[in-house]
Order: sequence, then C-alpha cells, then structure tokens
Amino acid sequence: MAVQLNKTLINARLKSIYDGWNNASLNDDLGSVANAEALLLLSGDPAAEDEPVRKGTAFQTWLLGYEFPSTLLLVEKEKLLILCSASKAKVLQQIKDGNPPVPIEILVQAKAKEPPTDCPPQVHRGLFDVHACCHAHKLANKPEQIDMAPALSTIMAVKDEDELKIIRTAANLTSTLLIHHIVLKLETILDKEAKITHEQFAGQIESRIGTGDGEGAKGPDMKVWSKGRGLSEVDWTATEFCYTPIIQSRSTSTGYDLRSTAESSTDLIAHKGVFLIAVGLRYKGYCANLGRSIIVDPSKEQEEIYNLLVSLQSEVVREMKDGKTLRDVYHFTVEYIREKKPDLEKNFVKNLGSGIGIEFRDSAYLLSPKNGRQLRSSMVFNLVLGFSDLMDESGKKYALHLVDTVRVGPDKATFLTDGVKSSKETLFFLNIDEEDEKPSKTTKAPPTKPIVNGSPVKNKTVGGKVLRNKTRSAAQEEVLQTTATKIKEHQSDLLASLQTVGLSKYSEEGGGLGEKEGKGWKRFLSYKGEGALPKEAETLRIFVDRKAQTIILPMHGFAVPFHINTIKNVSKSDEGDYTYLRINFQTPGQLAGKKDETPFEDPDATFVRSVTYRSLDGHRFDQISKQITDLKKELPEVFVRPALDGKRLPGEVEIHQNGLRYQSPMGSQKIDVLFGNIKHLFFQPCDKELLVIVHIHLRAPIMIGKKKAHDIQFFREASDVQFDETGNRKRKHRYGDEDEIEMEQQERRRRLMVNKEFKLFAERIAEAASTSTGETVEVDIPFRELSFEGVPFRTNVRLQPTTECLVHLTDAPFLVVTLNEIEIASLERVQFSLKQFDLVLIFKDFTKTPLHINSIPSAQLDDVKNWLDSVDIALSEGPVNLNWGPIMKTINESPYDFFQQGGWSFLGGGGAESDAEEESDTESEFEADPEDLVSEESSAEESAYDGSDASEDSGSASYDEVSDEGDDWDELERKAAKSDSKRGEVVKSRGDSDESDDDRPKKKKGAACKGCKGQSEWEAVSVAMRLDQRSGQWDQRQRV
Repeated sequence: MAVQLNKTLINARLKSIYDGWNNASLNDDLGSVANAEALLLLSGDPAAEDEPVRKGTAFQTWLLGYEFPSTLLLVEKEKLLILCSASKAKVLQQIKDGNPPVPIEILVQAKAKEPPTDCPPQVHRGLFDVHACCHAHKLANKPEQIDMAPALSTIMAVKDEDELKIIRTAANLTSTLLIHHIVLKLETILDKEAKITHEQFAGQIESRIGTGDGEGAKGPDMKVWSKGRGLSEVDWTATEFCYTPIIQSRSTSTGYDLRSTAESSTDLIAHKGVFLIAVGLRYKGYCANLGRSIIVDPSKEQEEIYNLLVSLQSEVVREMKDGKTLRDVYHFTVEYIREKKPDLEKNFVKNLGSGIGIEFRDSAYLLSPKNGRQLRSSMVFNLVLGFSDLMDESGKKYALHLVDTVRVGPDKATFLTDGVKSSKETLFFLNIDEEDEKPSKTTKAPPTKPIVNGSPVKNKTVGGKVLRNKTRSAAQEEVLQTTATKIKEHQSDLLASLQTVGLSKYSEEGGGLGEKEGKGWKRFLSYKGEGALPKEAETLRIFVDRKAQTIILPMHGFAVPFHINTIKNVSKSDEGDYTYLRINFQTPGQLAGKKDETPFEDPDATFVRSVTYRSLDGHRFDQISKQITDLKKELPEVFVRPALDGKRLPGEVEIHQNGLRYQSPMGSQKIDVLFGNIKHLFFQPCDKELLVIVHIHLRAPIMIGKKKAHDIQFFREASDVQFDETGNRKRKHRYGDEDEIEMEQQERRRRLMVNKEFKLFAERIAEAASTSTGETVEVDIPFRELSFEGVPFRTNVRLQPTTECLVHLTDAPFLVVTLNEIEIASLERVQFSLKQFDLVLIFKDFTKTPLHINSIPSAQLDDVKNWLDSVDIALSEGPVNLNWGPIMKTINESPYDFFQQGGWSFLGGGGAESDAEEESDTESEFEADPEDLVSEESSAEESAYDGSDASEDSGSASYDEVSDEGDDWDELERKAAKSDSKRGEVVKSRGDSDESDDDRPKKKKGAACKGCKGQSEWEAVSVAMRLDQRSGQWDQRQRV
C-alpha cells in the first residue's frame, strides 16, 4: 500500500477530539460545540496554490496526516462516519484496524456511471447545504447549524511533540535561508549596486528549494542548506514556500506593506534606505514564518526605533506564557511602547500576529486587543511586531517590522526562528569613512571603537555591516586622508578624554573610582532549544555529545541534557549480570560546606545529587564511562613553567570545580591555581613556534618552590623528534624526497592536532572559571601578524598583542601587560637617523614603575602607532629618552595639580611635529659646554638606561656625523687600545676612592634649566628632562 497512516497518532488525536467535545462546557474556547450532537467536516476539491488552507482541510490533515479531497467526516457521540471514494476507502481502512476509541464506519461514494448514492454532489465543490439536503430527503426537523471553526482551532492549537518537531524543521529551514542566502545576496546587490527588481530577487530566493520537473528539474541548493543545523535528512518533496518571498525597499511603487499578502514589485531595488524581508516555509504541512528589516545608512532616529523593536520583542516573548490571555499580551505591548516612545503608538500594528501551524494564519488565535482566548504551553505563534507610516528625514514614508515564529512555554515563549536580528547584523553603513561636504571640526564625532583598550577582533565590524565605498570621490577622499592624519585626530580625542577623566578622578571633591560591581551569574548552555538536540537523543539512550560538552540522559521518557560542568564524577560497578553506572552531580556544600561559597545561582533550591542506570550491556557502560571521563577536563603529557624541583618530566593538568591542579608524574609535587586568581588566560598555537602553550596570568602571585610566580604556563613541544641526523635505525630506512614530504605532512597534522587539543582545554578552563566565579573569563590568542620585536628585559623578544594584553609567552621571563591598565604610551628616540626607538608604557596606577620596551626597529614604528591607536591608547613621540623616575615622583605628589596644569599635554600630544618644534626652540637656548661633556663621561656610563640597547643605537646611528675621511685599521686599533687603557684607569680610580656618589662630577643646573623661565612647572620639567637627556646624547656623540 502506497500510503501508510500513523494509526497510533490518529487514535490519540481522535481521542483528544472526543475529550474536548465531552468537556466543552468546562472550556470557554470550546463552548460553541458544547451542545452539538454531531460535527460535520467537509473537504472538497484541493485548494489552488494561491488560496489559503481551508479549515476543514487543515483539520483533516491534522487528524489523518494527509489531505483527502472530496471526503466527508461526520463525528457523532458514539461513532465516526467517513464518506469517500473507493480508492480512499482502501487507505482509510487502516484506521479501523488500529483499535480506535469509537467505532468507525466508512461509506463508499458511487462513481459517476454507477447508480446515485445519498451523497449530494456539492461535496466535490467543497460546499454542503444542510437545509437543501434535508429538504431533498423530506425531513421535518431541520438541524441547527453552528460555526465550529473556533472550536477546531482550539483542538489543534496545542501542538504535540511530533508537530513541534516538524515545525522546528520548518523554522530551521527558514532561518537558514535568511542567514546564508537572503542577507548575503542582499549585501552583494548593495555592494555592487546591481540592477535587479524585487520580483527577480524573490524568484531567486524561491529557487533555493529546487525548480522544474522531469529531466530539467533542478534540486535544492545544498550550498545553502548544508550550513543549517539538523537539515541533513529533510524530505525536500515535502518542502514548499507558504508564499512567494516578499522583498520591499524605498523604490517599491506601492509603498511599504506589512501584511503577509504583500507582493514583491517589478521595480528595481533601491540601494539605500529600509529593506523589508519576509519569508515563510512549509514542511510536511506545517508553517514557519520570519521577517526582518535591513536599514542602509540609518539615521539616529531609525536606529532608536529599530532597537526599540528588538527590545520590545524580547519583552513580549517573556509575557507570552501559559495562562495569559491574548488581549493581555497586546495591551502589555502597547503600554511598553507608550512608556518608551509614546509618539510611535499610532504607528504600531493593529495585531501582533496569530497562531500558526497547518494554517498559516489561524484567525481564532489573533493577538489582538479584544481576543480573550488563553495561551497554553506548546502553542505556536507567528509573532509580528512593526511600525508603519514612519517619516524619514527626507519626508518619505517607511516601515519597520520584526517577525519570528515562537513557541509558548510555562514561563515564557521561546524562539523557533532566529538570526540576523541585532543592530550589528541589520544596520548597514555606506561610505562610513566619508566626511560631510562641508567639514566642521566642532561637529566631528570621535570614531567608534569595538572595544576599549583591546586589540581588534578578527572578522568583526563595528555598529553593523560596513559596505565598501562606491563613489570615485569617496575613494579619492580616503586616499587623501592618510593614516597619520587619522591617528593624529584620534589621539587628540584620546588625550582630551584622559584629561577629563584625570580631573574627575583626582579632583579635590571627587571620590575617585567607583566600587566594583557585584559578581554576576553566568549560566552555561548546552543547546539553545530542543531543535538543537542531536538526532541520537531520539533513541532515549545515554549519549555523550563531545561537540556540545554535554551528556544526554533518558529520564521518564524524555532526553535530558546535562552540561559537563554539572557533573562531578562518574563510577561504574558490576553486580551479578548487571552493570551499574552512577553519575554524581555538582551540588551546594561540596567545597567547604558553606552555601554562600559555592557557585550556584540559588543554593537553596532542590538539587539532584546522583543518577544510577542499570544495563546488561557492560561493554557499552565501559565506553560511556570512558567518554565522560575524557570529557572531564584533563590535559596529559604537559610541562609546566616555572619548573618544579627534580627531573624534568611531563605531568597532568586537571580542571576541578574551583580551580586547576598540575600533578607531577610521581605525584609528589603539585601546583594549585584557583579560578578566582586567574586574571588572563592565553592560548598560543604552535604555528611558527616550537611550543604550544596555555598560559595563565595571575592576579596575585603564588609560591612555587621558594619563589613567587605571577605566571603559570603549561606547554608541550610541537615537534615529535623520533630520530637524529647521525644514522638512527629509523633514519636509515627513510630517505628520499617522498619520505621527507610525508614527514612534513605528519608534522603538520600533529601540530593541528596539538593545537586543537590545547585550545579545547583552554576553552574548558574559561568555561569552568566563568561558571565558578560568575565573571566572564575568555581565552585570549596572540595576533602574530601584529607582533613586533623589542627588549622589555635584557634580551630581544617578539611581543604579540592580544585582544586585552601585550604579551611575550615563548620564553621566560614572561611579559603580560593589560591594555586597559595603560594610561599613555611614550615613543622615545624617534629620529630619522636612528634605526631603533623605545616604547615606554605609563600605567593608570601612577605608583607602578613605567615599563620600558627598548630597541624596537624603526621600520615597525607605523605598525606600533597604528596598533596603539586602534586600541584607544594615547601616545606621544619624542626624539630623546625621558627620565620617568622624577616625573612619576612629581605626579604622585599631587595628581590633581598635574592635570590642572595640562596633564599629559607636556609630552606633545602624540605628534612628531610638535616635538620637533619644541626641540628646535630649546636647542637654540641650549649651549653645550665641553667641560660638562667631559665631566659627565663617567656618570653617563652608570645611567639608569645603561642596560638597554639605546646607547648602542645612538652611537651607531651617529656614524653619519663623523668625518667622511676614514682611518686605516692600524690607526683604529691604536685608538681603541688607548681608549681601553683610559677606561681602565677611570675604573681603578673609582675603586680606590672612598668618596660618596654625591662627590662625583655633576651636570650644571644652569644648562638644564636654561630657557625654563616664564613657563609652567610641568613645561619646565619637560624642557629640563629633554635638555638633560640631550646633553647625555651629545656626550655619546663626543665619544664617537
């Protein structure tokens, strides 16, 4: 038999019909059929494609699973009568064999050439006149007719699990089509300014599920559908559009229309303004609907209205719960608009949508101000929110809408459709870098940044989508506005902000920084909804989902997911023929016995401590136990830095409920790190490195051996050294280019595997730490493409920015600088003749010593400046090194006076031009005394900056100033020997002298302070520091 009916499902739904009918007097929604003696359901000829589904056809499809045209169902109190053709009767015969709740009688309608039956011909046309039928049969008492459509809607409104599963698939199809095709295609149209009509665009969307019949048929576009979740087993023959996709823009001749009956016009799509998208898909007879608004170059008012629409939807979804009436939901929505933006109340839609299922629009469950029907759990609604007849700045009308399919729950509704909803995804900005035709410095707003003091995150945009510049003039303006100009403008804004913040922070009346906010609770989520559950959950067996870090357990006929963080441990035991699997959960009071110390949102709630399962299949329980144990957080075969005492052997890192524990191989030594002490968590892959690293920077140091450690690092060598080059046995049998290529491929695969393992472990640490502390901990990965070389300590290393820090993690000593703790960056020794420059980072905590990063190649100056500017760190440039010790001492004496007298403006505001001007002014007033230079020769050697490479760079860079006439080698060797002998005499005289440091020759104060008259205190300090350092620089030149 071609058609197989689901007898169990039909009997269950038939029983629900009789239960609702018998108890109709207790339910106002079924009151229309309370006194009815029979229910007559008709299904005539199939409806046309452009016609909505009829109520009788919808009810028949709901009951039987298929549509049976020209069929009559008469439901009586004690039996069910079905009148249909002979072919349909053979199919419906299956119902009688499935133990139905009431007897079923099937009547066969005669064919056209056979003798007439009692069935009137009107049934074929979908019409049935009861009075005419009674008159034809000469019946005295004509039955009273009532409209039972509202009662049928009530019976079908609450969806069972089979229906919800189908609707979820339809919703996933709709969301996937929007995210992975419609929006991307629209971006391409806007970016290329393609000329295409709304109707053509809608047709392209409609063809994604396949077109044509026979040999020329085109199947579904799997490039789109393969990106969706849970769509691998979709029956594409049962998939169709509820209506032709609706695309509207400002060029639509008929204007914006928020109704589902609107059509895509034949006008060309505009490339600016508001775009309305609506698309609905039907799968196996059940509908899902989705609608979005895309705004290109939105005004501030349009952004505000759209953000109101998004927040309104989230509030309405919370209000749609079991027991609420439809009119209460509508009135709540209107009150919310009245409170937030009362001017928009007149523009709001007249209803919030309706029930959806087999019927796209169930009018009995219209979310209107007068509908008193109640919401029940597992009802599904097409939630439509929107504003129409809005006016933009140019006086043109536009509309906005936000449409989703939602499921009503006991506490709130949940989204079945989702995607492309936030302002970052729906607001497009054209020519974002273009300035107005009439530039005005006073009205220019500072550029928007995605983060504060953090490196730019890859593949993210700010404030919505950004499309490329399209006009030739825009491209020319972008070229003219150089990077240096942008940095200079941005730096002026940053310095002004620093000045304002400093004044308010250190004001005599100000209270300083505010207190820290209380810890927030972060819930970990296994799946966003039931639709995200893997298909293995349908088997109702224990399943370990490694991708979602979740164990799915069968409980009372339901598949219940438990995140790995909720599980404490798992144990297995054998008793007789059965194997027992016990799963213990995390519960309050397990750490220290105090509920307020445990990371639970409500420690007073009721918790399940353990669950035990029994099975005859011991091998399967062995596998499950091993999978859960592997899912628990362990990282084997890793080394730790700082190293523990003893032989260097790899150990194991474990993630516990409140922290990490590193265990040495013999178990004699361990390192414990609490989650609350983790300040930063880094993962550095082994790409172009020898080590793969998980690095933890601590808030407070811990003792490892006899030393304090601010950083703990777990690493593993990326290369697998299996042989040497001296003739190892394995090496003897492996030679040739093919073998080397194979070894390289193996090495590449090993690196990928190790990277994946360490990254997953770092993510588990972050998730466990976030759950334990309530504060978000994220894994930070260094951006190697933004790296630069420098000397933060004594050796030249590669420094790599991350989203939140500047780090060096490859070798000890490690460097971790938190970007949001930096007040300002000073670029020093920035001169055209020098090959290197220095970077000094001054922290917001003025009591901390500034960090000096010396000897950065001058070729990377622009890269460093661009990076500092991109993370909102103010910077300055200068040709010489400043003595930051006295400067910071003076600042700490009175920070308020420092900001009152201009703050960091004495550094020159980040532009090399101001520094150059100041240098020229001060040089004209500075006169070098040869005696001073000679007397400073010994003291310069003991300078605070002697440990850096600055002196070497200055000397080497001053080579051009020496006479072009060079000496021969003999002369150079003679001079070098003479210089060494003089230096030895100086050192010897120092060692024999008992004089204090105060008796050593000093610089004349007159030379340092000359030219400082008439200036403020901080200007004098600035000039003095520059002159002091310039005299030292001249001292170096004199030596050369």
